[in-house]
This record gives sequence, C-alpha cells and structure tokens, in this order.
Amino acid sequence: MITNLSYKIMGLAIEVHKELGPGLLECIYEKCLHYELQKNGFQVINQLSIPIKYKEIELDSNFRLDLLVNDLIIIEIKSVSQLLPIHKAQLLTYMKLLKKPQGLLLNFNCTNLTKESIPLINNYFNEYDLKPNY
Repeated sequence: MITNLSYKIMGLAIEVHKELGPGLLECIYEKCLHYELQKNGFQVINQLSIPIKYKEIELDSNFRLDLLVNDLIIIEIKSVSQLLPIHKAQLLTYMKLLKKPQGLLLNFNCTNLTKESIPLINNYFNEYDLKPNY
C-alpha cells in the first residue's frame, strides 16, 4: 500500500535514481536519498541500530536499518541484480522489532525504480493515521 508519505519518498528516490542510475553501492544511494529527504523537510535517521529483545533480555546486534523517515517508514536500500524473499523478510523483521507501520524496499540496481520497489505494511499500520494514496 502506498501512503501519501511513502509516495513523496518514492518521488525523491526516483529523483536520486534518475540522477545516478544503476550500478553504484547501496551506501551511495542511501547518502543521496538521506540528503534529498532532509532537504525536503523530512526527519531522517540513518543506520539506526536495531535491538533484539528475547524474553527478558536485550541482545546487542549488528542489525542497522538504512533510513527511518518521520519515525514511521523504514527504508531498506538494495543494489542487487534482483530482490529476493530474504530482503522482504529482513524489512518486515525490522518493522516488527521497531514497531513501525510501514516499510519501503528499494532496489536501485535497475532501470525502473518503481518496478523494483516493494511497499510493505504490518499490523501497526492501523494504529497510525496514514492515508492511502489512490
């Protein structure tokens, strides 16, 4: 599901992709998208550490999400030949662990970013006032 917020984010991601094209490392796309998001007034955190809670203990992990926008949408950036089910599972897990309602999986190693992106929502989505973009 695309919301108004994710629609705006996708527009900026497409702008980055048009400017740079495919074939670069994920970190380059991440830095450029981070710049565009901040420039356009979004609150953005990059490389946020994701704690793992197991029963009554909290584990240190090396899990870091790429971008968190407005404390609502997790953006996971890839630059791969094709998205795999594990990429989607990774983003869904990040969303669950951080209790965030929406995620965008973006693969910049393509000719059409819109076709190589997957918007995701979870059970937390209904708790937020996010409006679909029809």
